[in-house]
Amino acid sequence: MNQGPVLRVENLTTRFRGRHGTLTAVDGVSLTVGRGETLGLVGESGSGKSVTALSVLRLVPPPGRIEAGSIELNGTPLLGLSEEQMRSLRGAATGMVFQNPMTALNPAFTVGWQLREALRAHGGADADGTVVERTLAEVGMPDPPRQAASFPHQMSGGMRQRVVIALGMINEPGLLIADEPTTALDVTIQAQVLDLMRTLIREHGTALLLITHNLGVVAKMCDRVAVMYAGEIVEQAPAEALFAAPRHPYTQGLLRSVPRVDQLRGPLPTLAGSPVDMTDLPGGCRFRPRCPLAFERCHEHPALLPVGPAQLARCWLAPEPPRAS
Repeated sequence: MNQGPVLRVENLTTRFRGRHGTLTAVDGVSLTVGRGETLGLVGESGSGKSVTALSVLRLVPPPGRIEAGSIELNGTPLLGLSEEQMRSLRGAATGMVFQNPMTALNPAFTVGWQLREALRAHGGADADGTVVERTLAEVGMPDPPRQAASFPHQMSGGMRQRVVIALGMINEPGLLIADEPTTALDVTIQAQVLDLMRTLIREHGTALLLITHNLGVVAKMCDRVAVMYAGEIVEQAPAEALFAAPRHPYTQGLLRSVPRVDQLRGPLPTLAGSPVDMTDLPGGCRFRPRCPLAFERCHEHPALLPVGPAQLARCWLAPEPPRAS
């Protein structure tokens, strides 16, 4: 049995080439997700988070393509597999939870049919409906037989998102990828869905790659965090260390931008400037045009280097790692 991480990504680069130039959406990204671990992938919109997830599943839409790097799922290299082999892995070895349940579910079929189809696609069977009903019960759906016979439009947004989670989990994958799973939900339902996901991955021992821009969700859900900016990982650390002592100016700016209940007056803090043009990336540190701490050396491109126990940062100002005595 493979004892390594469920997911290992090394130096992944994904580009979109078109008439108006080349957009490097993911540039040299490396990360791992261990068994039963939750890794949060955070950053502003357009930082490359979702394209990283689509690259892992080999679902990058054209004209995008993976141009470099490696992806291993349970020790199996994915980039050399045929499309038929990938289809057998999607939904079985790895599940996906999308941010918009209305587009993730087929409006023409009942919820039960869609769950049974996910089973059949990977060799499972559920002639009497017990697996579907048990899965719906696991995600907190009341009266599973009635819900299995319902169509998506007959459900609330929170219930539809629970069905999407059930679809992702019904084949008990080792890895679940959740892309902004609570964005379309109100705050109360968000909390319920997050509690549900945390319970499910703990009970099933599932690894979770959670893509979000919500640092509150990260604090509640994640064991480790990788922060993306302009297609690169700029900081990676255990969640507790990241919130206690962020080392990259971008991470520090994101944390300062979170509204606080003890600061009810005055303007909300923001990150200055706008994300860079991904078709015309600046030389050196990509955060340099927005960074309040930029200096001359920032015209050189920094590597992602250790700055503390299990903590990495891509910044010339990040302190050197402590030396052994």
